[in-house]
Amino acid sequence: MFEAVEELIGEHADLEKQLADPAVHADQANARRLNKRYAELTPIVSTYRAWRQTGDDIETARELGADDPEFAAEVKELDKERDELTERLRLLLVPRDPSDDKDVILEVKAGEGGEESALFAGDLLRMYLRYAERVGWKTEILDANESDLGGYKDVQVAVKAPPSRGGQTTNPGQGVWARLKYEGGVHRVQRVPATESQGRIHTSAAGVLVTPEAEDVEVEIGPNDLRIDVYRSSGPGGQSVNTTDSAVRITHLPTGLVVSCQNEKSQLQNKESAMRILRSRLLAAAQEEAEREASDARRSQVRTVDRSERIRTYNFPENRISDHRVGFKAYNLDQVLDGELDPMIQACVDADSAAKLAAAGDAS
Repeated sequence: MFEAVEELIGEHADLEKQLADPAVHADQANARRLNKRYAELTPIVSTYRAWRQTGDDIETARELGADDPEFAAEVKELDKERDELTERLRLLLVPRDPSDDKDVILEVKAGEGGEESALFAGDLLRMYLRYAERVGWKTEILDANESDLGGYKDVQVAVKAPPSRGGQTTNPGQGVWARLKYEGGVHRVQRVPATESQGRIHTSAAGVLVTPEAEDVEVEIGPNDLRIDVYRSSGPGGQSVNTTDSAVRITHLPTGLVVSCQNEKSQLQNKESAMRILRSRLLAAAQEEAEREASDARRSQVRTVDRSERIRTYNFPENRISDHRVGFKAYNLDQVLDGELDPMIQACVDADSAAKLAAAGDAS
């Protein structure tokens, strides 16, 4: 397992030399790329060095322990410390998702259940907005189609981690995609709807789609690949009804993907939002195709390509939330809906890491 670390140490040292050269920073894009990779390798290198040092300390303690009981007693503690460092290093060497540091576009769509499903979609949106606020991410509603009772038929929101002073995300390897990628799928709710007059519990569902936001260089879209239509936006009555053709519908002709945006009053703003959504969907489609071809890699993932699977149940009468993929269950639904998602997400992260470690072990 540790043979590859020596190569990574060499790469880390080479990156350190490059970043010390002022000429490298003249190209900001290249400097950001080097800084990102350096930040990824630093915890691996530091943990490996600690692991090696602990091994040397164990040998020294054993030698001195032959004549000194105090040194002999230290061996057990050092052995325990080295085991912990070994496990930490194993986790650091788990193959990383190259999109983990990316920002995302998150979409919530009402499903079965009519108006109650739309209200639940609104609850999910607020849950994600509050979670983003808790962890310091920025959010931007790109487009929203509200229901009659204040829920959402569908809504798209961009979620971004603010850059640090060096231009990188504040926690390399712990970007928005690294945490929210486990949210994609069908979310089921069990509760007495606001529209229910007899107090019966209903079951409805809403779908969540999470895609890493693509940069312009990642998805090539030719000028002849698009058909752009403009039309008058629709919405609730009153002054909010648009009186100009500001809504935009973009069709990606090679794939047939269609994206519409009408949330902004400006046609240009709606076009920019639609293009961001289109790029992220095209990137996600390309990544899913690659996953289908790489079945071994796909088996090590907690989150499958099939987004139609039911991943989670929100049971209001019992204040219970259950994640069906990893067996997570807790009775703090009210807190989860207020944005306390970390324990549930961490359960998915841990299961994903364990599956990847097992797959790596089988391959070796």
